[in-house]
Amino acid sequence: MAMLAFAACRAYVAKLLFVNNKVCALSAFARHSLPSAPKGATIGLFGGSFDPAHEGHAHVTRHALRAFGLDRVWWLVSPGNPLKANGPAPMAQRVQRATALMSHPRVTITTAEARLGTRYTADTLRRLMQLYPDRRFVWIMGADNLAGFHHWENWRWIMQSVPVAVIARPGQQRAALSSVAARAYAGDRILPARATQLATLHAPAWCYVTIPMRDISSTQLRAAGFWG
Repeated sequence: MAMLAFAACRAYVAKLLFVNNKVCALSAFARHSLPSAPKGATIGLFGGSFDPAHEGHAHVTRHALRAFGLDRVWWLVSPGNPLKANGPAPMAQRVQRATALMSHPRVTITTAEARLGTRYTADTLRRLMQLYPDRRFVWIMGADNLAGFHHWENWRWIMQSVPVAVIARPGQQRAALSSVAARAYAGDRILPARATQLATLHAPAWCYVTIPMRDISSTQLRAAGFWG
């Protein structure tokens, strides 16, 4: 009986070592396949399917760099949107288009979610925060995303874990500011005049800014047969 117990214990320890080694290997892989960023850097995370990327995305990114005092912006090109029934164009095609469109020394196009194996934004943020403990992240999204943000997986965790920068798009202001998320965190909203301080604040903290927008969308481009 003692021999059986010892064997079972040894097998259990071996299993734990295997799991831990696998986790460490994943972290090492993720570290080398994700963008680099110096310690202390403030990084804006702009997620989406970018199907296809367009000048509106680039316009928002350039404004976010200035308005929120960001050191860098990473475009997180997602494998797919869990809230959409139809899948996007192939990842390589979307990344190629995004890279050609957004050529900027402080902007990186990355397939982080595909590399990390995460599906939801909250899971991606958790992994990035683990891999980059000495960096500050700001989640960037359009006002249309804020309007439906309460449908996202673990949306409250996102609001309570990273500062959120919301940039208004045409016709979305009223829906965004009356949304469930905006009302739930109304007391944590800062004025645009303090936008450059957003990254230094402890979450929950969010800022809503309006800019002259390019009235163009990925949906319009797909409907016009952009991908052929």
